[in-house]
Amino acid sequence: QFHPEHTAGPTDLECLFDIFIDSVIASKSNQNYILNDMITKKLQFTSTIHDRPKKVLILGSGGLSIGQAGEFDYSGSQGVKALQEEKIQTVLINPNIATVQTSKGLADKVYFLPITPEYVEQVIKAERPTGVLLTFGGQTALNCGVELEKSKVFERYNVSVLGTPIKSIIDTEDRKIFAEKINAIGEKVAPSAAVSSVEEALTAALQIGYPVMARSAFSLGGLGSGFANNEEELRTLAHQALSHSEQLIIDKSLKGWKEVEYEVVRDAYDNCITVCNMENVDPLGIHTGESIVVAPSQTLSNKDYYMLRSTALKVIRHFGIVGECNIQYALNPNSEEFYIIEVNARLSRSSALASKATGYPLAYVAAKLALGVSLPSIKNSVTGVTTACFEPSLDYCVVKIPRWDLAKFNRVSTKIGSSMKSVGEVMAIGRNFEEAFQKALRMVDENVNGFDPYIKKVNEDELREPTDKRMFVLAAA
Repeated sequence: QFHPEHTAGPTDLECLFDIFIDSVIASKSNQNYILNDMITKKLQFTSTIHDRPKKVLILGSGGLSIGQAGEFDYSGSQGVKALQEEKIQTVLINPNIATVQTSKGLADKVYFLPITPEYVEQVIKAERPTGVLLTFGGQTALNCGVELEKSKVFERYNVSVLGTPIKSIIDTEDRKIFAEKINAIGEKVAPSAAVSSVEEALTAALQIGYPVMARSAFSLGGLGSGFANNEEELRTLAHQALSHSEQLIIDKSLKGWKEVEYEVVRDAYDNCITVCNMENVDPLGIHTGESIVVAPSQTLSNKDYYMLRSTALKVIRHFGIVGECNIQYALNPNSEEFYIIEVNARLSRSSALASKATGYPLAYVAAKLALGVSLPSIKNSVTGVTTACFEPSLDYCVVKIPRWDLAKFNRVSTKIGSSMKSVGEVMAIGRNFEEAFQKALRMVDENVNGFDPYIKKVNEDELREPTDKRMFVLAAA
């Protein structure tokens, strides 16, 4: 699946035809026009770049938890390196001592404090940074940044949010606004409703139609989410989810659809590229962090690939994201129908995988873009010749398999679903899918045989309701 950089050619300068038509119309009606000015006006993009900051505060990801582990340590340390290169003083807040980003010689100053609005405000008060990066510490840092913005702390201390504007972050996180924004550009999100009580949830589910999926907004790793086939199940789920967040999302269940992700990068001058596209082996209904992921996607046709790619670029431009962004789709396996599931306007678990799979340092590039550097002016650190504005094309296959440690807990269910239980993951590279998959399976599990049909017996229930050992049941089947 080789995709030359963008569609270099006919579609790049379609706007010239518009200018030609405008000039013909102007000429017919005897109006004065200057072609050069018309071309400049059409191609010009006014970017909103703040003054380059002298001192930047980076919010880390806080303590390790399920769904938020080493990925954000990776992105944070890359971000610090990029800022150091630009001779900018860095202040890092991260309570986790056992991380790379807090080690000596990286950030200029490290505060081992919790990522909560109260503590972060104290650091801002003491350090007086001119800029802050929120997208390098996962959901914890993002939620904290949104709280600080709402309580006008950034305004009070004159701190500018670098990279993606905070409004775009709120627009992508709040499901109601997100759905409205996506509909405004003619794209579709799965039918859903945002509710704040159990009774509202039951009414919304009746309108959407069972089965539905319930999940809490602003949560990480699908915390407090699940599927409900009837009123009773939804009531239990809603009680659980509302204890994590005040907003609850009721979604139409799209179980069985393909789940596809794109990693997109945009700079302050509106240059956009898609760095990597990934496909989940497990269908929708199983959390991305619980699923086996393959890059590049294996079952998309060229038409599907470009359809989802152009939508991704349209969405990232519409939200005005600067830096890195992850967009997830649900694709109907039997038609070209698709829904946008969510947009993460931050470096996510998938970004770390995409960086390692393609060799394109997403976090490093995102930090540079946040400072207002353009994509074409960032040099590719591997080749030293090409710029960061090229889309990597892979002639190999990468497979990621999660690792579970469910045997340690005696009362936990081994079924996997919409909330995350895995504690880590492995990545394997091979010339084809079979090779990479077998390598990954041998690394992640205790046995050396990998995809062996004699480890587990065929069990239809386990195939219907997947568990952490489903691949071995599949091998037997």
